[in-house]
Amino acid sequence: MNNTVDVIELEMAILVRRLVSMTTYKKIGNLDRSAYLLLYQIDSHGSAGVKALSDEFHLDISTVSRQAAALEQKGYVRRIPDPVDGRAYSLEMTEAGLEVLNENKKARQDTIGKMLSSWSDGERVIFGELLRKFNMAILEEALE
Repeated sequence: MNNTVDVIELEMAILVRRLVSMTTYKKIGNLDRSAYLLLYQIDSHGSAGVKALSDEFHLDISTVSRQAAALEQKGYVRRIPDPVDGRAYSLEMTEAGLEVLNENKKARQDTIGKMLSSWSDGERVIFGELLRKFNMAILEEALE
């Protein structure tokens, strides 16, 4: 077991490093990881406040606020004022935001598809299921 965990730990470190490198040098799309995930979350769950987004990603509100401000400056999201609390607002995707998200999603899927092209359908299914399971374990660990 210990040797298996050693291999997994090293391979995870290498994977993260390589993925960061690919997104940093824009080899996969032109959105960084944080912008991609925020836009993806808003697209799939509808408009959201900074607090809800920070809770979802387990980040400080100030971090999500800065990321949201950068997206707003680029015209990818807009603020929708809260009708009850004038200080609060939700972020809503703009047409430009949806367009850049879809372009990046396609670029990411194309790149990953190319990397997995020699894998069988079964291998891809198992890999996806195991990644989802591992991500859930990370989330559970973060919540403890």
